[in-house]
Amino acid sequence: MDFIFGASLHNRMNLCIWENLSNNLNKLIDKVKNGEKVSRPFPMLSLIDDPSIQRKTTEIFVNEKHPQTNISPKIYQYQEHKKIRIGYFSADFHNHATMHLMAELFECHDRDKFELIAFSFGPDSQDKWRQRILLCFDKFIEVRTQSEQDIALLSRNIGIDIAVDLKGFTGDNLFNIFTEGSAPVQVNYLGYPGTTAAEYMDYIIADQTLIPETHQRYYSEKVVYLPNSYQVNVSKKKISKTPLTRHDVGLPNSGFVFSCFNNNYKITPHTFFCWMRIIEAVEDSVLWLFESNRSAASNLKKEASKLGINEDRLFFAKYVSVEEHLNRIQLADLFLDTLPYNAHTTTSDALKMGLPVITCMGNSFASRVGASLLNAVNLPELITTTQEQYESLAIQLALQPEKLKIIKDKLINNVPTAPLYDTPLFTRHLESAYLTMYDRYQHGLDPDHIYV
Repeated sequence: MDFIFGASLHNRMNLCIWENLSNNLNKLIDKVKNGEKVSRPFPMLSLIDDPSIQRKTTEIFVNEKHPQTNISPKIYQYQEHKKIRIGYFSADFHNHATMHLMAELFECHDRDKFELIAFSFGPDSQDKWRQRILLCFDKFIEVRTQSEQDIALLSRNIGIDIAVDLKGFTGDNLFNIFTEGSAPVQVNYLGYPGTTAAEYMDYIIADQTLIPETHQRYYSEKVVYLPNSYQVNVSKKKISKTPLTRHDVGLPNSGFVFSCFNNNYKITPHTFFCWMRIIEAVEDSVLWLFESNRSAASNLKKEASKLGINEDRLFFAKYVSVEEHLNRIQLADLFLDTLPYNAHTTTSDALKMGLPVITCMGNSFASRVGASLLNAVNLPELITTTQEQYESLAIQLALQPEKLKIIKDKLINNVPTAPLYDTPLFTRHLESAYLTMYDRYQHGLDPDHIYV
């Protein structure tokens, strides 16, 4: 069956079952190079750190599942609107990682220049994030019962100038909205950290760290270069005030705590073996991980034992609310990022709480997000480019507490003024990009790379 092989590997990664993974990845790459329908785009982000293979995989998938239909007539130039009409399309207008980043952006938009319309095809959840977001839009339209073609036509009828897809090829997407042409300008942002490989998507929002100019060929979209990081944030998040000790979350009271709160499918054998070497080198240290599922936790403990590491040195955190999670991560000493799929929201949360993050920067978009975020809090010294550097830095900071304290103090000092958490500044930069997109469209110019 089409696209099953990649899904099967992704499911195994979710469970941290790594037998024969290297051979399977080689087979996967060969099949992609041969043009076979072997994987959907999303699994490739955590399996392969090669943007050319990722683009090729996505092209194959888009040509099969989301070709441009030309059923709807071409969108001719709209009459210039008094306010630019921005359509945000998502299934995640509720308590979701995307809104944990975006809610304040909607609040900060210049309503004298922009009219905001939400197209929501997710659950009608009445949580506090949903309630907050509802107040931000001129129109909040529930479209989950409508077909993708009807949603695209509705967008046209409203006269959306710029359609922003916040899903890409993540779960619950309705990508055929964009094959139909929902607006004269269509933008890939935030939800999917990679190219859509679709000629009808005009722009991808990024920064110089994520997509160096030498990497533009791996992206079908024209690149919008924001000046700091591509990632928007909510500048102030509620944090649980419940006093916590390590004992309260099941950790030992003494010793160094390495941590990683990424979903378990992002943990590759290469990264895990590196972690095991790190904790072996740091006496009495432990590794605190997020538990996506019980099988993954059990399998990770077995892998540690195979490498001669006592499985009792691995601890697992269950899912809790954002407020509780932000509170508990302060108990860790150092966050160890994953490769090739970095921590994204998880990194900005850790940095916000004063927890340093060591990342290893790869080649693909998803593998360079950690570096983008660290640059935006002025901590480039935590960016490594090889696993050897990554491992060495983690061990050094754990064994030299005075060096780690300098890093932590710098982070805590930087956060209040860091551009990563300056949402009004980010909004002005993004709006500048929207204005340039709109101006080019109004003057009959094709999309081109934008430098804000």
